[in-house]
Amino acid sequence: MSKKYKWGIIGCGNVTELKSGPAYQKVEGFELHAVMRRDISKAEDYAIRHSVPKFYGEADDLINDPEVDAVYIATPPDSHCYYALKVAASGKICCIEKPMAPTYEECLLINNAFEEKKIPLFVTYYRRSLPRFEQVKRWIEQNKIGAIRYLNWHLSKPVNFHDLSKTYNWRTDIIIAYGGYFDDLASHGIDLFIYLLGAIEKANGIAVNQQVCILL
Repeated sequence: MSKKYKWGIIGCGNVTELKSGPAYQKVEGFELHAVMRRDISKAEDYAIRHSVPKFYGEADDLINDPEVDAVYIATPPDSHCYYALKVAASGKICCIEKPMAPTYEECLLINNAFEEKKIPLFVTYYRRSLPRFEQVKRWIEQNKIGAIRYLNWHLSKPVNFHDLSKTYNWRTDIIIAYGGYFDDLASHGIDLFIYLLGAIEKANGIAVNQQVCILL
């Protein structure tokens, strides 16, 4: 690549430690140049451990840093739209941790903001690039599977240790993640089906609270 893109990360939490943060340092033409976390001591700690030149405690300072070319939003979903619109206003490339936003309306706001300025916008659906899924796509394109007329996918999420410990988990906080683990995990599968089979023409869904309260 002729240009080196200097990236900044908003929200350098667990997802950036092993999965996404190191990738921005390893991809040709990329450099992880700045990180931000509301607790600036944690941002500083991340920057030191990962050899990142700059760290911030305020997102606006990172977004408006003239040396930052692109911004990766790695916060919980409820703040994606808020930060994405700020990045769009700054005229910078943006990558958003999945899901793009908790609601369809917020996704439209984000998409339209970047489309109007013709700025690249990405969402971190990396699984479509994994070798096994690339192989499936080749089989479909080569007609080795035949016409796909029906697909059945079941996803369930048993209670885990974190849930049982009753410690705070944003993935089950209805204010932050409206769809709970579905938002966090199922969106990967839906994105994969779109990648393999094309755009969804019609969708329907239901939401049910399956908790049972027994009064004695």
